[in-house]
Amino acid sequence: MENTQVLEGLKVLELGQLIAGPFATKLLGEFGADVIKVEPVSKGDPLRKWRKVQDGISLWWHVQARNKRSLELDLKSEEGQEVIKRLVGDADIVIENFRPGTLEKWGLGWEELSAINPRLIMVRVSGYGQTGPYRDKPGFGVIGEAMGGLRYLCGFPNQPSVRVGISIGDSLSALYAVIGSLLALHERERSGKGQYIDIALYEAVFSMMESLIPEYDACGHIREPSGSALPGITPSDAYPCKDGSYVIIAGNGDSIFKRLMQVIGRPDLAEDPRLEHNDGRSQHVELIDGAISDWTLQHSRDFVIAQLDEAKVPAGYPYTAADIVKDPHFVSREMLEDITLPSGARLKVPGVIPKLSRTPGRVGGAGPKLGEHTRQILDELGIDAETQAKMKEKGVI
Repeated sequence: MENTQVLEGLKVLELGQLIAGPFATKLLGEFGADVIKVEPVSKGDPLRKWRKVQDGISLWWHVQARNKRSLELDLKSEEGQEVIKRLVGDADIVIENFRPGTLEKWGLGWEELSAINPRLIMVRVSGYGQTGPYRDKPGFGVIGEAMGGLRYLCGFPNQPSVRVGISIGDSLSALYAVIGSLLALHERERSGKGQYIDIALYEAVFSMMESLIPEYDACGHIREPSGSALPGITPSDAYPCKDGSYVIIAGNGDSIFKRLMQVIGRPDLAEDPRLEHNDGRSQHVELIDGAISDWTLQHSRDFVIAQLDEAKVPAGYPYTAADIVKDPHFVSREMLEDITLPSGARLKVPGVIPKLSRTPGRVGGAGPKLGEHTRQILDELGIDAETQAKMKEKGVI
């Protein structure tokens, strides 16, 4: 492994808050980008107070804001806007997730910033995108999950839909923001020109919906919620065990299905010509799932998984946080890392992916204090101490 990181030398300016935009910059920062996070004066990113808070700061913050520098700045002030323009002069990427039109109102839209730096790449994340009839509507990730089709499919038939227990819509949007950034950086090598990237939360979710639209268009079929199963892929479900727990079994490959049936003592189903391929198995899902459940109910979860592991049948169970922390595979893959908080306490945080063999990413410690790097960043811009003091008095920084 080398000491340098793949994005070292890349300057990224974050003008967003909460989840989607900041998650994207987190990923870039883990691979060496210099991420300057602009936060409202005195308040900071609201995520600093979200979910579990210890010593006045969210534990989530130390994941979302790692590898970033914090700059307190009033973007509504002329002086604050001038600082942004100076930062943009040698920036590579700006990532923002304000409602469309907000940066334009402050004189910091694409036209203004790209005129300062034609090589600039600007990633714009919003609920509905920068165009279209819904562009001005407020949109959070959970609304994008609903509009994109995911929320309808979550849960059990004839029951209210449920949400995924994380901000999946924001996180998917962030992944597309990073992908778009890297694509634009690659294209810039040829053209020398930047461009802006328009990411809509609902579109990031919609892109995950597999055959939802072709099935409706060709057959008039509307996919419905299906609980723990995935209709049309058989067998793949959660099955009850003797100890009251559940095991998840994915035996939907043709050869895997045969091995699974042998393990549960149903060689007759393994050799049934009707069940040789997935389309046939899906027509007899109740028969197959019933046979698997009859077997799992006779044994503990650990016994079931051990038997299936030996037979090379994919199986597992829903991990809690406690399961993750004690699992040796997470540890061996460096997916759990310890950081030191400002208080001196130790905190476990998720490791970095993807895993590059020669220039891997790094965690880089806890999230910054609000405005921790304000003076350092302004010094780098050549703004003298007297001017900084006046900005402080006016509440610009």
